[in-house]
Amino acid sequence: MVNEGLEKLKKEIKEKKTLKQIEKIEKMIDRLSGKDGLRLLGKGKNLKKAIRTLTYEEELVKLQIELVKLQNWVYENKKRVLIIFEGRDAAGKGGAIKRFTEHLNPRRYRVVALPKPTEVEMGQFYFQRYIAQLPNPGEIVFFDRSWYNRAIVEPVFKFCSEEQYDKFMQEVPGLEHALIDDGIILIKFWFSISKKEQHKRFTERKNNPLKQWKISPIDEQAQKMWDEITYYKEEMFSRTHTTYSPWIIVKSNDKKSARLESIRYVLSKIPYERKKDAQTTLHPDPDIVQLYHRQSKQVD
Repeated sequence: MVNEGLEKLKKEIKEKKTLKQIEKIEKMIDRLSGKDGLRLLGKGKNLKKAIRTLTYEEELVKLQIELVKLQNWVYENKKRVLIIFEGRDAAGKGGAIKRFTEHLNPRRYRVVALPKPTEVEMGQFYFQRYIAQLPNPGEIVFFDRSWYNRAIVEPVFKFCSEEQYDKFMQEVPGLEHALIDDGIILIKFWFSISKKEQHKRFTERKNNPLKQWKISPIDEQAQKMWDEITYYKEEMFSRTHTTYSPWIIVKSNDKKSARLESIRYVLSKIPYERKKDAQTTLHPDPDIVQLYHRQSKQVD
């Protein structure tokens, strides 16, 4: 079956009229004839999907090389980088963080995914447990959800009072201004997913024994509470999107493009050394990654 598919591609060369088209098909054949191409075809992927996956994997490696260079610059210059990942359940936050960190030095970054607060933490200043996790000099910290739990999850599911919610919304812009003023490089991502795609991913998780741990009681309510979550999401954007700490919307119905373009965005915003030597573009696709504004179209 694999050889038949490659032969079909070779025949297509004869039907193409331009040199550019011929070169493109020949590159596809070279990719599919290699170890990785045969691996994907052996898994039952059709030619189109196999080529797309190979292209994604090649591009990801190029961007991950740049992330290593960025991390070295952060460490050598004692910079502090905080990247916040927010979004609806199953929007792809964890998968994106995994690709960010896959080849980084584990001693120089942390992924923070805090559990629900303890009884003691519930009596503390709300931001206290998050402040304890801020990056140290020379470190990158990835927040897999953050203090913005109080902007959406907590009010939707009645985990906080209206007074606590209002207090948070008033305080968070000032806190972020203080962090940035102190030298922290702060990036806030919102991974945007459609209701239909979320339902599809929930179903996949339920049917995959390796992913069932990702399903929580709150996740199971996400579809029912879709409109209410949308209301609080828009409130959050309206009140916490600032010139110094903007929200970056990542369209994530396509996981692969969301991962690539969010990495590209971070690389584009941090002035690490040897950026000019990159073997790929560091400019994110504006159709995938966008600065929030009220008229922007969001899939969620």
